[in-house]
Amino acid sequence: MNTDITATIRKRVKEIRLKKGVSQGKIAKALGVHPTYISQIERGTRNVSIKNIAKLAKALGVSTYSLLK
Repeated sequence: MNTDITATIRKRVKEIRLKKGVSQGKIAKALGVHPTYISQIERGTRNVSIKNIAKLAKALGVSTYSLLK
């Protein structure tokens, strides 16, 4: 599934993560998931639950809204 919202989240997670210099592994650890989960989000091959969007935002130190805009 690669809807507009999925594409937006995928792009923003990777963009913010790289800008902050945070590894996929560090984000995965904060979420309690395997690093491949973060990779799949960034590639758009994994759907992200609302709950995990909020966790991603917290782990990246940004608002949930910033992942969706």
